[in-house]
Order: sequence, then C-alpha cells, then structure tokens
Amino acid sequence: MMFPQSRHSGSSHLPQQLKFTTSDSCDRIKDEFQLLQAQYHSLKLECDKLASEKSEMQRHYVMYYEMSYGLNIEMHKQAEIVKRLNGICAQVLPYLSQEHQQQVLGAIERAKQVTAPELNSIIRQQLQAHQLSQLQALALPLTPLPVGLQPPSLPAVSAGTGLLSLSALGSQAHLSKEDKNGHDGDTHQEDDGEKSD
Repeated sequence: MMFPQSRHSGSSHLPQQLKFTTSDSCDRIKDEFQLLQAQYHSLKLECDKLASEKSEMQRHYVMYYEMSYGLNIEMHKQAEIVKRLNGICAQVLPYLSQEHQQQVLGAIERAKQVTAPELNSIIRQQLQAHQLSQLQALALPLTPLPVGLQPPSLPAVSAGTGLLSLSALGSQAHLSKEDKNGHDGDTHQEDDGEKSD
C-alpha cells in the first residue's frame, strides 16, 4: 500500500515542476525576444541613418564631379586661349623694335611667374565680385551673415574666404557711403559759409 502512495505523491509533484519550468522558459524566451527586438530597432535606426548619409555623400559626389568636370573644361579652355595668345605674340613680336621686343619678352616672362599668394588674391577678388553680382541680382541687402549661413543660390565656400570677405565688402560699401554723405555735408557747410561771407 505504501508503494502506490509514494508513487502517487511523486507523480503529483511532477506536473507542478514541469509547469514551473515551462513558465520560466516562456519568460526567458519573452525577454530574449524583447532584447532582440530592441537590437533590431537600434540596427534599423542605424541602417536608416547610414542610408541617409550614403545618399547625402552621393549627392556631394555628383556635385563635386560636376564641379571638377566644369573646372577641367575651363582649364583646357584657358590653356587653349593662352596657346593662341602666345602664337599672336610670337607673330607680332618681330614687327616691334629691338628695344620694345626686349620689353615685351620681359613682360611675358614676368606674366608667366604667378605665385600662390597672387593666385589666392585673384581667386578671392573673383569670388567677391561673383557674390556681389549675385547679391545685386537677388536685390539682397549687403549685411554680414552669421557664420555658417549661406545666401540662397550661392556656392558653398569656407567662412574665412567667403562670408568674412563678403561682410568686409559690405562694411566698406557702407563706410564709403557714409564718407560720401559726410563729404557732401562738409561741402554744403562750406557753401553756406561762403554765402554768409
């Protein structure tokens, strides 16, 4: 009689233990699923960010490629112009007197020796003239812009060469206008003084 009772008591504990193990396993699976879901969400966000950066890089690449292609065409065009001008100078040079020939040859040699600071100055002046012409075309006021902001439809340039130079030009134009007004005021005062005499 004792054996069946012990057997019955053992069998009654087994389903409870099995039930506890199944519930624990389900909780672990649920936790792992939530962890994997969080990792998936994080990876998806990172993937979307990388895709956005990739499209932005592709856009910059296309822009720089077009710019490089345009500069390459312009360089070949300028090289061809220089070649033709050299040909014209070589044809005209024999018709000059010996003294003038030496002067022209010296001027041509000096013109060929362009230094990096001169190039930077020329590029800066051209950039300022280009920006001013676009600002006048857009009828925008010549006010200094905050660093990092670009006027609409202007090419992106570094703050040192572009915005500060443009701000300096704007302030110079403003000062020259004030000087002119001050000069006109002085002239009117002198005229009034002469009339009073």
